[in-house]
Amino acid sequence: MEILVLGVWAVLSEQHNNHIRHVSTYFDLSTGTVAFQNFERKFTLSTLNSDAVMKNIVRALGMLALLVLGAFNNAGTTKYKVRKIIIDAGHGGYDSGALGKFSKEKDIALQIALELGGILKKHMQDVEVVYTRQTDVFVTLHGRAKIANKKNADVFISIHCNATPKGDAAYGTETYTMGLHTSRHNLEVAKRENEVILMEDNYQANYQGFDPKLPESYILFSLYQNAYNDNSLKLAQNIQHQFESRVGRKSRGVKQAGLLLLWKTTAPSVLVEVGFITHPQEEKYLNSKSGQAYIASAIFRAFRDYKNELEANS
Repeated sequence: MEILVLGVWAVLSEQHNNHIRHVSTYFDLSTGTVAFQNFERKFTLSTLNSDAVMKNIVRALGMLALLVLGAFNNAGTTKYKVRKIIIDAGHGGYDSGALGKFSKEKDIALQIALELGGILKKHMQDVEVVYTRQTDVFVTLHGRAKIANKKNADVFISIHCNATPKGDAAYGTETYTMGLHTSRHNLEVAKRENEVILMEDNYQANYQGFDPKLPESYILFSLYQNAYNDNSLKLAQNIQHQFESRVGRKSRGVKQAGLLLLWKTTAPSVLVEVGFITHPQEEKYLNSKSGQAYIASAIFRAFRDYKNELEANS
């Protein structure tokens, strides 16, 4: 569970005769502003046991006030910077992911992830690029999220290929953020991506008994709230815009689903379905060097625009 702290109350008190005068101070963590409120309360021995207790309370709250004020000492002078991106190539190792007629999702995802990382390192040298994998190895979902959280990632992008049952001619790109699915297709995508945990040891303990095959397991996501939702949606919208307007791909839109990987990641996070490996023409495109370069460059431009907008408004 994540708690977003908006402000801190501190109460500084002084004793005068048989009254206690309180100065109630509110520190707004979003703006750095301070508000004061004075009030008095009569006390008896039942409400105040000793002067020592009161002094300790005042001392503790005074220290809290100083700490909070100190946090805003440089307010307005330090701007937020996007400095670290985690690039996650989906699946890997004995987890092939979705299968096309001649290729595997894990390979396409890795090639695009490395291409994207290369572009970032060349054109945005102020951004540190971290991969969850750079070779054909299996990494657990919670292991991927752990890498992002340990590195204090500013952005997490997971790259995947979509798939449909035989006979379905669906094609195009989709970008997912964490949330409750609103369609059967979104639920099926979530199930497919989440079922990888069944390959992990002790998955029931790692994911609090979550069973990716049971629809009722996804009820927990209806209660999901995250401080990164807005920024995740901004990044997802940028990615889909670049796919459609600059690369000429069919955009199937920004969607939400109960994806364990994004649920466990404490940063603005998206899962990008770069195309349908089960669509014959799209599978060829996803495996071509030019196709992978176009996809990676589209994600790069989306991230660049996201970074610039976020830093300009900070």
